[in-house]
Amino acid sequence: MRALFAALILAAAPLGAFAPGASAETPPPPQAERPEAAAPAPKPAEPDRAKRLDALFAALKAAPDDESAKEIAARIDVALTPSGSDTADLLMARASQATQAKQFDLAVELLDGLLRIEPDYLEAWNKRATIFFLREDYSDALVDLRQVVAREPRHYGAWAGIAIICKEIGDDKRALEAARRALAIYPHLDAMVDMEKELAIKVEGRPI
Repeated sequence: MRALFAALILAAAPLGAFAPGASAETPPPPQAERPEAAAPAPKPAEPDRAKRLDALFAALKAAPDDESAKEIAARIDVALTPSGSDTADLLMARASQATQAKQFDLAVELLDGLLRIEPDYLEAWNKRATIFFLREDYSDALVDLRQVVAREPRHYGAWAGIAIICKEIGDDKRALEAARRALAIYPHLDAMVDMEKELAIKVEGRPI
């Protein structure tokens, strides 16, 4: 489960209180006591970038097969991963090195600093959520994933991460809802296809 979580939210850097319009049943995790934890309004993207992302997400939803969907998802990753800041890139690189060395406290400290100067950097929220998950700090991981979808509601990797955590803590209903949100954005996301089927039976029962 941990490998699946890390693969989904780290390989899906563009992907995303929850976004406006989220179901009332969406997981409401406790807020972490961090100065940057308050969920913001989504930051408007530059017009050209916003149009490009809209087109890519539309293509992802309409992709006819797994292979083409993966190619489109990779293009979305490229569009949303850059921080636009040399300082942020340096801190992210150091945090990644610390994570690989399992120096999780150092990695979190670096990401805390990064998010103070670049609070809209999606990959930094994702990275910190992954570290919290690896430390079994599910509450803080959910708080950070809420930050991702608050900024980019189409972040399927974050919704998938929320689904995985909610399933891990036994909240199958909210896990099912998060899995369905991920699939509404990325219908060919295999891990969520299987999870949605499993959870639908547990939560809603087998169809008559």
